[in-house]
Amino acid sequence: MDKLIELKNVSKSYDGKKVLDNINLYINDNEFLTLLGPSGCGKTTTLRIIAGFETADEGDVIFMGRDIQDLPPHKRNVNTIFQRYALFPHLNVFENVAFPLREKKVGRQEIRERVDEMLKMVALTGFEKRSVTSLSGGQQQRVAIARALVGRPKVLLLDEPLAALDLKLRKDMQQELKNIQKAMGITFIFVTHDQEEALSMSDTVVVMSEGQIQQIGTPMDIYNEPKNAFVADFIGESNIVDGIMLRDRLVRFSGHDFECVDFGFEEREPVDVVVRPEDVDIVPVDKGMLEGVVTSVTFLGVHYEIIVDINGFKWMIQTTDFEPVGSHIGLFIEPEAIHIMHKSEYSGMFGDYSSFSNELDELSDAELNAEEE
Repeated sequence: MDKLIELKNVSKSYDGKKVLDNINLYINDNEFLTLLGPSGCGKTTTLRIIAGFETADEGDVIFMGRDIQDLPPHKRNVNTIFQRYALFPHLNVFENVAFPLREKKVGRQEIRERVDEMLKMVALTGFEKRSVTSLSGGQQQRVAIARALVGRPKVLLLDEPLAALDLKLRKDMQQELKNIQKAMGITFIFVTHDQEEALSMSDTVVVMSEGQIQQIGTPMDIYNEPKNAFVADFIGESNIVDGIMLRDRLVRFSGHDFECVDFGFEEREPVDVVVRPEDVDIVPVDKGMLEGVVTSVTFLGVHYEIIVDINGFKWMIQTTDFEPVGSHIGLFIEPEAIHIMHKSEYSGMFGDYSSFSNELDELSDAELNAEEE
């Protein structure tokens, strides 16, 4: 792939608070790249800098080999779709899609051909005369996509465009967007906080936190080989425990020595150990590497989500086997299911399923302090 966009040492602050901290990123031609992270991580600011709606305080924005920092949005060969589609309610579907072409004084016949092409692309042929206010949310989004693409931009920027849709429609549109991107052969840069959305749609995922890029990789790499505890926790569920790397391919955690497949760490190096909930097998206690007590069971249709207390640390297990609350079980973990990470600033912050959010922990602490007072 050819490099299309490059951000070099880009930083941005608002009111003295740094929201982007020395970002370095390149985006390839015809790539579906997703900026993924929680609210406030800097992903939308990154998108707006590429679009030209914001200017970086420091660094360079290179587009096809040219620095475009001083180029206004309308002169960049990019287009943007926001969460709110900003359709014109007084114009029908055809005229909404045709609007950018009419602004550029494109000929009537070419407008007809290009609008028809785009409506076919988004499966809205026959909707030309419909009022956009009569359309469903998904149909309105398709109109917004057609309008954004009719000018044939080199890059389409999408800022959480699926957030307002219900779950089933959102999943349908995920596949639609991927198909459109492949058919058009252009670069999509997509912003979301939804991990499943990022994994299912993207060629490349950029995980961000606190204004910094934590990891860049394919969805499979991001899920299977997280770089630190933040990525491991944010991308799916993860049990993250403290460990000691005894030597290559041997790690100790939770009071047991485990064979693993990772190497290249220092002997006796403290590490973070990640085990995904779906990679833990429930076995009889006498056959388990670890043992614990079931404290919670939730039925989720396809599988059970079981919380197990192992020496005060709450593990999550996803399994089709039912185990009642209070039962003693053994856990068996294959070497390939154990992933070793270097310690980071995020160590100790994630991976214990005593609760599913920091907010619950903080509320519990506040209640305890109030009782003590």
